[in-house]
Amino acid sequence: MKQLESKEQFQQLIDNEKVIFMFSADWCPDCRVIEPVLPELEEENPEWTFYYVDRDQFIDVCADYSIFGIPSFLAFENADEKARFVSKDRKSKEEIQAFIDEAK
Repeated sequence: MKQLESKEQFQQLIDNEKVIFMFSADWCPDCRVIEPVLPELEEENPEWTFYYVDRDQFIDVCADYSIFGIPSFLAFENADEKARFVSKDRKSKEEIQAFIDEAK
């Protein structure tokens, strides 16, 4: 999974890519639980580019998109928000895949 580098990159990706952002933080235990399945999800969904967004580093982006719980996911395709899976609850591989399927 690629790492988001800047707010400008975030906007550029939204405008021009088919991208899924995973909002997370190093201190988040529920985020660590899903880490082992993320490479599988990336492999099973090659049409999407996945980016890790550090919630603490990009708190302004989180506020702009109402990301108040982590882990959370947003999907965009060419500036259009396709789906969101935003909550503070622990997520399973199946729930994340259902979110990706919704975004298609």
